[in-house]
Amino acid sequence: MDFITSATLKESDNEVFSIIEKELERQTRHLEMIASENFTSPAVMEAMGSVFTNKYAEGYPNKRYYGGCEFADQVEQLAIDRASQIFNCKFVNVQPHSGSQANGAVYAALLNAGDKILGMDLSHGGHLTHGSKPNFSGQNYQAFYYGVELDGRINYDKVMEIAKICQPKIIVCGASAYAREIDFKKFKEIADAVGAILFADIAHVAGLVAAGEHQSPFPYADVVTTTTHKTLRGPRGGMIMSNNEEIAKKINSAIFPGLQGGPLIHVIAAKAVAFKEVLDPKWKEYSKQVKANSKILAEVLIKRGYDIVSGGTDNHLVLVSFLNKPFSGKDADIALGNAGITVNKNIVPGDTRSPFITSGIRIGSPALTARGMKEKEFEIISNKICDILDSIEDKELHKKINKELEELASNFVIYNQSTY
Repeated sequence: MDFITSATLKESDNEVFSIIEKELERQTRHLEMIASENFTSPAVMEAMGSVFTNKYAEGYPNKRYYGGCEFADQVEQLAIDRASQIFNCKFVNVQPHSGSQANGAVYAALLNAGDKILGMDLSHGGHLTHGSKPNFSGQNYQAFYYGVELDGRINYDKVMEIAKICQPKIIVCGASAYAREIDFKKFKEIADAVGAILFADIAHVAGLVAAGEHQSPFPYADVVTTTTHKTLRGPRGGMIMSNNEEIAKKINSAIFPGLQGGPLIHVIAAKAVAFKEVLDPKWKEYSKQVKANSKILAEVLIKRGYDIVSGGTDNHLVLVSFLNKPFSGKDADIALGNAGITVNKNIVPGDTRSPFITSGIRIGSPALTARGMKEKEFEIISNKICDILDSIEDKELHKKINKELEELASNFVIYNQSTY
């Protein structure tokens, strides 16, 4: 019996192949507008499916615990060097399996159990790993929170007041549902005032930072984490960066052997490919378009009578509040999904509903921008979103819009069957 065959996926496991085919069709026919999702290039997927998936490489380049790592060393160092160039930083760890793993490593490296952290409240746009009570970050450490004001924006003076009261060891800046630019310089002033480490999580805006379309966390932050998907448009994974050699050494130890074993070299290879794409001058054009499309989305929604948290957007996403509407975020999520628009329900400031229901939705522009859509298409789509929300129980209208949007999507096909 041959244990290794040359059979295609379709030939060897048609059941899985068929499921992938259905997902390809869904991604092609639907409009992906989840702010944390994007479309990688075929080259990134090719690297992820490479023979590096077979290789164990515990340790770091030129310091491995396994033999046969000479090419793993090369590809990981290439990813490190490219990331360092993109973000203008000295030290990079590309091994985290996810953004949450990266954030966990920062805490493990720099905190003791029970130490104080100050992060953005999840209900105001923060992330689970910024101190949320159900998360390890809220269970292992004393978590304190800042949020947004009634205008939907961070009040940095208020953050300073909170920091002086709670005296955190680490201040976390960054968000998962905040549509305004984050001022890392002001956060650094706050951190310095209380002697705290400044930790910037740029998972959502990393691609914009790379293009100079959002303020960079360097030189202000002591340590920076990001995912490598979302606006960076790479494979699913995480990364940690710093200009502080002592912190970088602690981070490396926290990742391995602290939290992870063998790195996913095939994913690291895909990260390297994605980073080369980010270094292309065209990346700035893409990032500018991401912001321009998001701005159109916000303007149309506001014009049509919908409440946008903070009154607009500076980045890739729009947070829509239904606190003044008779329906929930879950209702909107389902209705839009039935019309072929994929978003996610999201908690909004002042929310009284559960995280499973919510009073808002989060909508993003990166994935459709990657498909080549621009202001014209986003104006059409934004108005269709409003049409659906205006008649949220009209399922026949939703079906009609679904067909119209499928026709629009067919003009911007990003993948085909041969891609994978």
